[in-house]
Amino acid sequence: MYSIYSYNVNGIRAAMGKGLVEWVRAAAPDFIFLQETKAQPEQIDEKPFVEMGYQCHWFSAQKKGYSGVGLLSRHPLDRVELGMGLPDHDSEGRVIRADIGEVSLLGAYFPSGSSGDERQAVKMRFLDDFQAFIDRLKQERPLLLIGGDFNICHLDIDIHNPDKQHGTSGFLPEERAWVSQFLASGFVDSFRQFSPEPHQYSWWSYRAGSRQRNKGWRIDYWMASQALAGRLRGAGIHPEAQHSDHCPVSVLLQP
Repeated sequence: MYSIYSYNVNGIRAAMGKGLVEWVRAAAPDFIFLQETKAQPEQIDEKPFVEMGYQCHWFSAQKKGYSGVGLLSRHPLDRVELGMGLPDHDSEGRVIRADIGEVSLLGAYFPSGSSGDERQAVKMRFLDDFQAFIDRLKQERPLLLIGGDFNICHLDIDIHNPDKQHGTSGFLPEERAWVSQFLASGFVDSFRQFSPEPHQYSWWSYRAGSRQRNKGWRIDYWMASQALAGRLRGAGIHPEAQHSDHCPVSVLLQP
């Protein structure tokens, strides 16, 4: 059984200073996809992860201290692909893919639109381009598992106080509609396959004690292609991990 995690660490160096290494040692995932590493590869101390048996792969943004994704793997990988082949998005270090046998695991960090109209437009363009990229990839690699920070809450159940958030980036009607059509294109939301209960979130604002009061958003996902969904054996959210404003999300996959 593979345990596969996704975690937006909001700066890997800062998270390592808050106990990330010790958490990884205790949780011992088979694979961990990281988002928002905010570091170039040479700035990351890989040694503690390597000593635990992980291979480390990084895809950093060209802009230092910004964005970036990574992967820690306990298992030999047949192939690692960085980016989508689209320079505008790839320059921000947003997608990393690993093939192991017939299964492809993909980690993604979707843009945020919260800083204004310009970045919201970038986000919407990314959504369209990502869908097209996945449509092509799924033809070649149908057993596909996509995880990461999507920066979108899909349903009312995925956000605290939805009535007040309808005009907020991350919960806009057009963003939520994109998630619906992405699922309709042949994916399942793994967490909701196993847990329909409300008040389960993966991100909390640093303001107003939001995490302590569990006033959060579920914006981190594992989406499984329908061809792979039958191999899922569980899914979880791990709010006890507090190295970031996000927490890890995980799935169990039968190889």
